[in-house]
Amino acid sequence: MSISTLMAHVEVGRPNAALLDATGRLAERFDAHVIGVAACQPMQLLYGEVYAASELVQLDRDEIERETDAAENEFRAALNGKAKSLAWRCAVTCFPLSELIAGQARAADLLITSPDRGGAPYESTRRTDVGNLVMQAGRPVLILPPDPQPVDFTHALVAWKDTREARRAVIDAVPLLQAAEAVSVVEIAEEADLIDARARAEDVAAWLGRHGVEATAQVEAAHGNGAAQIEAVAGKLGAGLLVAGAYGHTRLREWVFGGVTREILLRPRRCTLVSH
Repeated sequence: MSISTLMAHVEVGRPNAALLDATGRLAERFDAHVIGVAACQPMQLLYGEVYAASELVQLDRDEIERETDAAENEFRAALNGKAKSLAWRCAVTCFPLSELIAGQARAADLLITSPDRGGAPYESTRRTDVGNLVMQAGRPVLILPPDPQPVDFTHALVAWKDTREARRAVIDAVPLLQAAEAVSVVEIAEEADLIDARARAEDVAAWLGRHGVEATAQVEAAHGNGAAQIEAVAGKLGAGLLVAGAYGHTRLREWVFGGVTREILLRPRRCTLVSH
């Protein structure tokens, strides 16, 4: 378990300073190769029965070229001298951007991205559905908070739930957890399940210990919104990194009824590593 290649998802047409700063710090920490990846969709050529004029198509192509060149320049300027080596991949596709970026993730150990920040409908050709990206990547995804802030992995919180996704996330996070000074394994459980939850959290902490991660186990009685409770614990501990499994239920159920994954993907308060 190591990190030798990072992939930074650079958004086209938006500033990426916070994401590239975090990527640079991780690249220095792990002496890692960094691949920048960007993608966008062309102007839709057909709107009902009306075809876009050729002049508009050319304007769109010119704008894509300007924006992708700017994204690459930003990527190289921010990471030059920080990464072991750099590579750049960029494509224009008519398919969902999450599919293209997920495919490129085959070349990396960790994919770094930002949450979907929304925007005007005409900006949809530049936006990536982060939920789909997490589901499709087959790699751990590090989601950065939308507000620029210093990256601090000194204290990490593992939001434990006894699911396949959480087990996958903890394994994927080991290199980052080994670099942390403190790690807390926290499970939110119902009152009737607190004893078993304590045993589960201690199992995970002990497993991490055998991989060079000194971790403590903590159990909290569930009350109210699970995502808000995890965030409150993370804030109390001063955790700069949250590790969690993604979509323990079906994604449809998460979006209809709400869930921890949904809150993490839409409104991350701190750097969050998720796996599915």
